[in-house]
Amino acid sequence: MSVNSEQKLQIAVKLDELGVDTIEAGFPIVSSGEMQAIRSIVKQGLNAEVCGLARAVKSDIDAALACDLKYVHLFLATSDIHMQYKLKMSRQQVLENSVWAIDYAKKHGLRVEFSAEDATRSDKEFMGTVFRAVAEAGADRLDIPDTVGYATPEYIAELVKSTKLATNVPISMHCHDDLGFAVANTIAGINAGASCAQVTINGIGERAGNASLEEVVVALQCLYHRQHNIKTELLYDTSRFVSNIMGIIVQPNKAIIGENAFGHESGIHTHGIINNPLTYEPIKPEMVGRRRWLQAGKHAGAHGISYMLEEFGIRPTKEQIHQIVERQKSIADRGKSITTTELLSITSEVMQNYKFEEKLKLYDFHTVTGMNIIPTAVVRLNSNGNDVIASETGVGPVDAALKAIQKIAGQLDSIKIHEYRLESITGGSDAMAEVSVKIEDKNGNIVSARKSGEDIVIASVEAMIDAINKMMLKKMLLSNRAA
Repeated sequence: MSVNSEQKLQIAVKLDELGVDTIEAGFPIVSSGEMQAIRSIVKQGLNAEVCGLARAVKSDIDAALACDLKYVHLFLATSDIHMQYKLKMSRQQVLENSVWAIDYAKKHGLRVEFSAEDATRSDKEFMGTVFRAVAEAGADRLDIPDTVGYATPEYIAELVKSTKLATNVPISMHCHDDLGFAVANTIAGINAGASCAQVTINGIGERAGNASLEEVVVALQCLYHRQHNIKTELLYDTSRFVSNIMGIIVQPNKAIIGENAFGHESGIHTHGIINNPLTYEPIKPEMVGRRRWLQAGKHAGAHGISYMLEEFGIRPTKEQIHQIVERQKSIADRGKSITTTELLSITSEVMQNYKFEEKLKLYDFHTVTGMNIIPTAVVRLNSNGNDVIASETGVGPVDAALKAIQKIAGQLDSIKIHEYRLESITGGSDAMAEVSVKIEDKNGNIVSARKSGEDIVIASVEAMIDAINKMMLKKMLLSNRAA
């Protein structure tokens, strides 16, 4: 999960736009590149407070100072297992080092947060002694980290209450998700009196990750009516941005920002959603920058399919709808998802010669690739009677070709690739390949298409063009209705 200096800066800017209060920009001592990244973030002049991570040692604190940071997050483990096997330190040494580090950082003008690493497996009395000592030394905030995600919400609440009572210093929560409790534990800590939740976009982090920012924010707002500064309508866009930069795919069933979070296939669900979204949605998708979508498939019913076709201005008869539903179910029974273009193709066959206007027509494309050559593609399309040519480079010929098409589509209507999948249908070097593409516009509309063939690049290009044409048709009809 390594990112370069420029990518770190881009993510920091996104987080600032989202409205986060504090950004922990990195661990200055780990490398010169890390220090450079942190300095660039500090110089950006963000609204968010910028913090650096440091062990309770002089070199780490000096590295943070060299980055022009005003806020440092110091950590030192207080659990017996960490002290014995990792630190090789006694309890007294940990206590003394913690106080010394706070004192050193404060004397150099830093705001200081102290984290008792592995707090939830620490002896409560000893950890309380450390917390009281660092509070007296001037720590501005105390952090209770569930480092290996082994605590329960009840225990977290107990720790927060006892720490707050003993120190009267603001408390942070830092929870890992090893047992799936990170969000629940974070919320338990906040409700028990903690004032800060240390969270990550998409829940990324060591091992099973950390508490997910989007889940914590929405749960606190909707279930506990807590105030915050996060612009929730930017959550999905920020999630996608971080996912793309870091190359970490968000699981489809991830709460709030997963692809399926506001997707509905079941006939029972879609019928309810069409009549009143509250029947099967706890929050409005627009609240987090999403849009609901209905999926064709074996569980889909007449109401859902009719609603999907209505978005394309298609109104089949009851008998035609019945045929369309049954045909798409027969495909789904073979283990295939039903793409937008396949549903429309089935509809065209059932309704006999129903034609869909194509705004984009593929005239030609060329790709160049090979060793020591940057893969390049040139695509020539016809858009509304006008020839349009675009060229792009990529990591391979498919990537270059799709980027070239996306460049043209982006100029037309801010269309971008949401998902790309490639599967082999047959074996051998001349295998038939099946390409699935999902595209998304700036308003969150999603359209999918699938093509197969022996040439992966051609199948990819055809699927992309097909999806774009259906997206443009959908948007044209939605625009006409709005007018």
